[in-house]
Amino acid sequence: MRYSALRIAWEALTGHKGWTQAWRDPDPQPAYDYVIIGGGGHGLATAHYLAKVYGKARIAVLEKGWIGGGNVGRNTTIVRSNYLLPGNEPFYEFSLKLWEGLEQDLNYNAMVSQRGIMNLIHSDAQRDAFRRRGNAMILQGSDAELLTTDQVRKEAPFLNFDNARFPIKGALVHRRGGTVRHDAVAWGYARSADQHGVDIIQNCEVTGFCIEEGRIKGVETSRGYIGAGKVGVAVAGNSSRVMAKAGMRLPIESHVLQAFVSEGLKPVLPGVITFGAGHFYVSQSDKGGLVFGGDIDGYNSYAQRGNLPVVEDVAEGGMALMPMLGRARLLRMWGGIMDMSMDGSPFIDRTHIDGLFFNGGWCYGGFKATPASGYAFAHLLATDQPHETAQAYRLDRFLNGHMIDEKGVGAQPNLH
Repeated sequence: MRYSALRIAWEALTGHKGWTQAWRDPDPQPAYDYVIIGGGGHGLATAHYLAKVYGKARIAVLEKGWIGGGNVGRNTTIVRSNYLLPGNEPFYEFSLKLWEGLEQDLNYNAMVSQRGIMNLIHSDAQRDAFRRRGNAMILQGSDAELLTTDQVRKEAPFLNFDNARFPIKGALVHRRGGTVRHDAVAWGYARSADQHGVDIIQNCEVTGFCIEEGRIKGVETSRGYIGAGKVGVAVAGNSSRVMAKAGMRLPIESHVLQAFVSEGLKPVLPGVITFGAGHFYVSQSDKGGLVFGGDIDGYNSYAQRGNLPVVEDVAEGGMALMPMLGRARLLRMWGGIMDMSMDGSPFIDRTHIDGLFFNGGWCYGGFKATPASGYAFAHLLATDQPHETAQAYRLDRFLNGHMIDEKGVGAQPNLH
């Protein structure tokens, strides 16, 4: 079924009796040409592009829980391409362009809203750094604009301009950035992948790999053995646990990243705003809630829940930036499991095991990277060659000294 305004009108007139399920719930087949482990945004996007763009068939996506139950539904919905380094900026700009055409590609309303992102400046040194970042963005075909304090005041008069400790000296604005409904991304990719023949198998946990003479033959799952020609792993914060079943140790740590939403409010934020003197970012959902987040919890964990010290830290950052937040009630909070790499940048690469491929280490950039990650991973699986925008995302870059240290904080995942 193809969604359209005409279809909505027809169903309204006929009692909504013609709607069909968005995707099938098939039993696993004995074998597939391609098995994607992980039914989150990256895994579903990989299956979609593998089938639609590269024309591959006999594809399965294995999800241990339910579609949308992992990080793809546990984030703050922000999409952007305001990166600095050559290894990152072209990739995230490619991703943003895919976001801009996503709803037409999937025939699904993902609520893509390019409301803009404002990164606030609080010191002269930060202005210099943001000017450099903005120039790098423009050189890679993205957009960037440097605002003065008066221009920021005009666009966001509710900010605390009188804070002597954190003076607002301007901002770097990325107009094409914004937000996307995270659940709709998972549903849209799942529906499209299913329409292109992909089997989406939920409640199917991978418990082991069958490897013979250095080549992948299939996977052991909670629903039985499934043979595979190629296996792609895209399981975010569970990367280390899954790849350990293949005897691999990854340069990744798993941490919890919390997100929060306030009660519904009347429109107050024009777009996404980030605090330059601390780690705090905020936007407003279409339901009126202020959605915000900050740092990861400092300890390693596989739990999808956070701890109170980060709640306090995020609240302090929000109050320093927007004192009016103190009058809003916190409605709920949740946590996603972040696969934090040693330089803060991801991996999309083949492993030393023939036919086994890995996609992970996304740190804070996982959701915004979803379309490009899926496209690049599909390209790698289909052609055995890295996509042109993901050639730097190699597993051996630490061995070769080719780190992509976007924040310049070294091999400390908790600082990225």
